Amino acid sequence: MKSKKYYITTPLYYVNDKPHIGHAYTTLAADILARHLRAKDVPVHFQTGTDEHGSNIEKIAREKGVEPKAWCDGISADFRELWKTLNVKYDHFIRTTDPAHEAGVQAVFEKLIKSGDVYLGSYDGLYCRSCEAFYDEGELKEKNCPVHGKPVEHVSEETYFFRLSKYEKPLLEHYEQHPDFLSPRYRAQELLNFVKSGLKDISISRTKVAWGVQVKSNPKHTVYVWFDALLNYATGAGYNPEHVSPDFNTMWPADVHLVGKEIFRFHGVIWPAMLMALGVELPRKVYAHGWWTINGDKMSKSRGNFIKAEDVVQEYGVDALRYFIFREVSFGQDGDFSMDAFKRRYNADLANDLGNLFSRIMNMAAKYLDHQLPEKPEGSVIFGEFKTWTPEIHRSIETLQFGEALEKIWKAVSRLNHLVNERKPWELAKKDPEALKVFLYEMVWCLRLIAGWIDPFMPDTASRMHLQLGVGRPADGTEPQKVPALFPRKQDESKPARAGLDNIVPPSSPSGGLKPKDIKTN
Repeated sequence: MKSKKYYITTPLYYVNDKPHIGHAYTTLAADILARHLRAKDVPVHFQTGTDEHGSNIEKIAREKGVEPKAWCDGISADFRELWKTLNVKYDHFIRTTDPAHEAGVQAVFEKLIKSGDVYLGSYDGLYCRSCEAFYDEGELKEKNCPVHGKPVEHVSEETYFFRLSKYEKPLLEHYEQHPDFLSPRYRAQELLNFVKSGLKDISISRTKVAWGVQVKSNPKHTVYVWFDALLNYATGAGYNPEHVSPDFNTMWPADVHLVGKEIFRFHGVIWPAMLMALGVELPRKVYAHGWWTINGDKMSKSRGNFIKAEDVVQEYGVDALRYFIFREVSFGQDGDFSMDAFKRRYNADLANDLGNLFSRIMNMAAKYLDHQLPEKPEGSVIFGEFKTWTPEIHRSIETLQFGEALEKIWKAVSRLNHLVNERKPWELAKKDPEALKVFLYEMVWCLRLIAGWIDPFMPDTASRMHLQLGVGRPADGTEPQKVPALFPRKQDESKPARAGLDNIVPPSSPSGGLKPKDIKTN
């Protein structure tokens, strides 16, 4: 039997419009975790994809004068192109219009009808078209949808219900027995309170929406878009109650479901209840992160307050964006995106702290190490200390504390900058060339360690550093190269240009500038 893969999922992104940075947040988090685990030789299955059914897609396609599937094809391709731009390495991209997924949804529906967990009735309630969800009157904000702020409408129709009320007690028992299932814990209480207040059966089909998965035994019904989409995590791994793929047991249960906080209830309550009804093991963790906002509002195409990831990448590079969004705000909390903060973080942390340190050390190594990169230094205090940090950094990544990991890594970068200023290699070059070599040996090996640490976050930068540091090649005879800047400094037009520094001239400031705290966090 094959060993189980570590299964990571993102939510499926709705194809009502083109993607932006808000969509990228979850997928980049999954990519960082997946890259980290692969580097440790852990087999990983990382799935993402697009949610393509429902009345919204029907309406948009009609307005655009195209068939719904054609619209979905185009936007789904836009998401795949963005993941390529952001250097996301997923293993499977699922679409809810995939035939295998649709067949799985139909089979699940029929199984639950037979078990009595799905039954036919009629629904009369309040519905938000934008998020395609029903709400109780008490959940509304000034009679509007709590997510989109738009008016809800009264809907009355025949529908199939999922017997969610049946799973109130089993869910509470599961939460108690698995305290990390709902994460982070400060978000879990809201869901616990919701379940304890009493669960009601929920509508899971529509008769007035043609663009969806038909109920096999009653074709005038299509499966409610959320019920359909939630099944992707299992169908994408090979689940179909009529014929489960052998691969399913090598992936299931999912180890981490990453979702935005606005859909935590769907993934933390409805989704596990559906799995219980199917007799399928529950995922190990559902982690709900916060939003990237602009001026306090959730980043949204419909609101016109969004930032295109492609624009940022074109000017600053993909690794700068990947670094910023996980350094500036703790993963899980909300953050308000600011290009001013991004530029300052780019110049301070990347151009000054890491980039300037790397180019100075490598250029000195090329000049003073007789065309050889060093063997691992013996008795190096700083390198020995840094090595002991690796388990802590790994633990932070594996618990999704990405900002914590980056903070620790930049502590090491700052220490090296401080050592350069303290040891004054530009003076050692004249007074004690052998001491300079020992110092550079230590610096090179510390940079190799740092390059390994940043690899999940900034894979292109890590690859460039590894290449120039001779990682993966024999140390003896490997010639250190003079290198271009990892992160060319972007000049602030409001300030005069700063003259470049000679490679062995002491810097004008200790370690490279400010650590802005412009992002507001909740």
